[in-house]
Amino acid sequence: MDTEDERITRLEETVAHQTRVIEELSDQLTEQWKVVEQTRAKLDRLTERFLSLEEQSLEAPAITRPPHY
Repeated sequence: MDTEDERITRLEETVAHQTRVIEELSDQLTEQWKVVEQTRAKLDRLTERFLSLEEQSLEAPAITRPPHY
């Protein structure tokens, strides 16, 4: 049978391991959130650019015959 000290030591080791894993996951989540925010900002910029280009294409003059015809 395990002594009480060995049991407590195993529990402390488990808690230390879980604490380290939680900190690593938190760091990874923070990095992923930064990537998501950057992607969202890029998507917003691209959407604005697309809408601007779409408006410009609607304002383009109609295609007519060149003057040399």
